[in-house]
Amino acid sequence: MNTRAARGVAIAAVVFLVVQLGAVALVPTFDAMNYQTVENPQNPTNSAVYLLAILVVTGLMLAAFRFDLDNVVRGVILLSSGMLSWYVFSVFLPGVGAVAASAVVVAALWLYPEWYVIDAAGAIIGAGAAGLFGISFGLLPAVLLLSVLAVYDAISVYGTEHMLDLAEGVLELNIPVVLVIPLSLSFSLLDQDDVSDATEGTDEAEREVFFIGLGDAVMPAVMVASAAFFSPAPALGVPGLPAMGLPSLLAVVGTFAGLGVLLRMVLKGRPHAGLPLLNGGAIGGYLLGSIAVGVPLVEALGLAPYL
Repeated sequence: MNTRAARGVAIAAVVFLVVQLGAVALVPTFDAMNYQTVENPQNPTNSAVYLLAILVVTGLMLAAFRFDLDNVVRGVILLSSGMLSWYVFSVFLPGVGAVAASAVVVAALWLYPEWYVIDAAGAIIGAGAAGLFGISFGLLPAVLLLSVLAVYDAISVYGTEHMLDLAEGVLELNIPVVLVIPLSLSFSLLDQDDVSDATEGTDEAEREVFFIGLGDAVMPAVMVASAAFFSPAPALGVPGLPAMGLPSLLAVVGTFAGLGVLLRMVLKGRPHAGLPLLNGGAIGGYLLGSIAVGVPLVEALGLAPYL
């Protein structure tokens, strides 16, 4: 791996790590503040509802791009970014301070959407989203959600290819739905010539940037956060991460194993579905960690109440 590729891999790894560890750090406070988004997090039908929501939102976004409603999409995403930022900042700041900080995030994305602004905002809202879903999806719903999303991602990238169409539309909006990973620190997302040139190369020697969907960082982090919150495994006593046990930690390790394979493929110049590798790594790591601390597989999968 050359220096440019290594730089891009390092940036992607930092963002993923912030999302995952941030989600685990937020879980106890989110729970204490009653931010859980469903009445019964152990209900596996929660996964079906969320999957339906994803399909509906994807369809609406594709329709919006077809009818030149790009600014509507951008406005909705920016408002959503502000809301998720508020959840995160409300943990550390009083009411007015959290609102002001989230407003700064939205303003920065609106006025100066450079790659590092988008990635920083993506890390904040990604950690918030993963933390919220982590306390709202029990172990079985989380495993089901990640498994089905991995299959859906593969179909939408390699089969119907509508996820590629969606990514193409989103890239022009400079919003934190897609993480921007430059191979050169001199790269500027605001220079449209740079963006055009950057996406034409076929390998890391020619390209200046690659892109990863924010969902690729958030979804495996949901497993990490759910494991931290719902697993009966004892906590490891990691400073700042009081909820993290070995299953949660190995879910992080598994995610990064999948990320390593994914980035190796992406740097060769072709788009790839990320969730099969990332979600698969997170689930596999979680299950290994559960077995290692003596949690029965049936309990780790959340199947015990049904058997």
